[in-house]
Amino acid sequence: MKYFVKIIVVTVLLFISTTTFAEQKIVVLDLKYVLNNSKAGKGAQDFLKKSFNDNAKKFANIEKSLKDEEKDLIEKKTVLSKEDYIKKSKGLREKVMKYQTERRSSLDKIAKQRAESKAKLLKVLTPIIDEYINSNQISLVIDKKDMLGGLKEYDITKVIVDKLDKKLPSLNLK
Repeated sequence: MKYFVKIIVVTVLLFISTTTFAEQKIVVLDLKYVLNNSKAGKGAQDFLKKSFNDNAKKFANIEKSLKDEEKDLIEKKTVLSKEDYIKKSKGLREKVMKYQTERRSSLDKIAKQRAESKAKLLKVLTPIIDEYINSNQISLVIDKKDMLGGLKEYDITKVIVDKLDKKLPSLNLK
């Protein structure tokens, strides 16, 4: 019985040691870098930033004109009859509400385009990563933001960006 226990212990230790030392290939991918620095990702960001800035200028001009109109209405309050003042203030209020609605819908549109472009990129990126995993016999891919440290030779970010640039050079946002 004493030898039987020793044989079992040795067998278990050998089994554990052979499974823990089996080669597993773990690599790192900086997903944020891939999304922001691929050709399609940069193009989408530039387009969205330009749209946002154009809308910001447009709405700043509208807001300035509304403030000027409000200031003019306040100055004419004593000159205008009560009915005219109420009528003009109601019209101004409607313009402000229309401005707020347009501004909100413009920001929502940009946010929606951003989410859609990210989803398109990820949809194309997933098969590229899967193909790379299968062809290089990789056990695990870890996002760089979730990693504490490691060797640069295990970083596959540049390779994936190159493959993504070849497969999807642009998102063609409109």
